[in-house]
Amino acid sequence: MRRSPLLVIFITVFIDLIGFGIVIPVLPYYLESERFRATPLALGLLFSSYSVMQLIFSPVLGRWSDKYGRRPVLLLSLIGTGIGFLILGAATTLAMLFAGRIFAGITGGNISTAQAYIADITTPENRAQGMGIFGAAFGLGFIFGPAIGGILSKWDISAPFYFAAALAFVNAVLLYFLLPETVTPDHPARATPRGWGYFMQRLAEPKLATILSIYFLFVVAFSIMTTTFALYTMYRFDYDAVHNGYLFAYIGALAVVIQGLLIGPLVKRWGELPLIVAGASLLACGLAVLPYIGPGFYGGLPALLVVLAAFSVGNSFATPTLTSLASKSVSAAEQGGAMGVTQSAASLARSVGPVIGGWLIYSATAPRHMDDSTLRATFWTAAAIMIAALALAVHFARSYAAGLATAGASTVSEPKSAEAKAGASP
Repeated sequence: MRRSPLLVIFITVFIDLIGFGIVIPVLPYYLESERFRATPLALGLLFSSYSVMQLIFSPVLGRWSDKYGRRPVLLLSLIGTGIGFLILGAATTLAMLFAGRIFAGITGGNISTAQAYIADITTPENRAQGMGIFGAAFGLGFIFGPAIGGILSKWDISAPFYFAAALAFVNAVLLYFLLPETVTPDHPARATPRGWGYFMQRLAEPKLATILSIYFLFVVAFSIMTTTFALYTMYRFDYDAVHNGYLFAYIGALAVVIQGLLIGPLVKRWGELPLIVAGASLLACGLAVLPYIGPGFYGGLPALLVVLAAFSVGNSFATPTLTSLASKSVSAAEQGGAMGVTQSAASLARSVGPVIGGWLIYSATAPRHMDDSTLRATFWTAAAIMIAALALAVHFARSYAAGLATAGASTVSEPKSAEAKAGASP
């Protein structure tokens, strides 16, 4: 890693995710402050507005990164993220909040472009490990970001957004000077440009379509949990943004260890598909038992930490391996587009999940209408969706495992040949 651009992209993603992590534990309290007095449903819609814009524009930015290079798109995305955070911090109405999130969503192609960058500089057999390093940057961002957000919110509730904006602009400067371009003039993405009609045909192929379907269901369930978790702890444990910042930091620390150190050896030992099945199983179990945890219920904080560990491990198993499989399903000429569409699937899921979660948990978090049954409805719905993802992953493993193993073996044995074929028509 020290001898490759992975270190630079790691730092880029890490700084970006600090800014993202700062906002997660603060935004629910920001909306409930005297400035806005918004409902949990409005919170879900706010999260969804960002994701809907990413759904539309991530494939466009992905194709731009194939055509014009990764660096220009990453710079555009980081600057747009910074402007979006500035609008959030200065907002005085709900309309301004939505404007900030919508603008950031339109320019928010940094995640998919960073994943395409990793695909450019890793071999197929090491792709999951490279995506795991990306996930470790996510985890570190969640360690420091929520804690910083909770601390800054004590000074002023809008301070975390201004700090996140400053981080995004600093990140853009560092990227401009330090990150080399991978889409060189002879790169297959430029040598053999593809139209969207061709690429949409590739998306209709069963393997990639199934991978994206699993990813979509997985993110829907996970986003229901992340959107409503702060509201759940506020209701059940009487926690504030600082407490939730520590809990998200705990999740991030576990993710760093698994995705940064263990995911590569685990994939080599077991393969991607068994890890996806294991990850979905852990998340489904954790979501099913979460409504029963709390003071006066079962286990209190220790039980909550166990369930959060299951969330972190399950997510760390599944996310980089699903992304790796999606990347390996297309040629080198299509990595930006593939990662953009993968991010669009996640964005569509993040636009659906928060609305479902906000609607289901609403009466549980209304101060005068607390109802444990809505907690069960919220997290059991997420568990049912995760079980559907698990069933699809098991079906995929049975149907396509042999074909993926054969393709992987041929790629490892003939790396030069594979690279030469990357830009050719399949």
